[in-house]
Amino acid sequence: MSGHRERNIFVQGPINAAFIGESIAKHATKTAIGGHGIFLGQVRADEIEGRKVAGIEYTAYEQMALERMTAIREDIFAKYPLTCMHVYHSLGRVEAGGICLLVFTSAAHRREAIDACSECVERIKAELPVWGRELFEGEGHQWKVNR
Repeated sequence: MSGHRERNIFVQGPINAAFIGESIAKHATKTAIGGHGIFLGQVRADEIEGRKVAGIEYTAYEQMALERMTAIREDIFAKYPLTCMHVYHSLGRVEAGGICLLVFTSAAHRREAIDACSECVERIKAELPVWGRELFEGEGHQWKVNR
């Protein structure tokens, strides 16, 4: 039986900076928290073979991704003494410079929050069925390869 309910992590388009700020501000009342680990993934304007990336279009096998994220969440909570964890990933087009991934962990102590955040990001990149199609300026695209 799952210890955590499945949560929708997907948002259409970029993750708004105001939403990120509000998410952080909501934790001010949780006075048992001593540290947060926050990761913001941003779309880079890479140059690939002389073509510049204008944005990334994200797609996912959503139900499978949500099930996998629930399992990752359970693993992370079992390993680290977290107060909370929030994950949001973009779907659809995100222009270069836009935020496409937010992982936000909170704990009584900074080390646990930071370590949990880092592990969560790595597992999301390795395990979630989410794909990014890099869109070049002008026209053309290629499927993104995570490094």
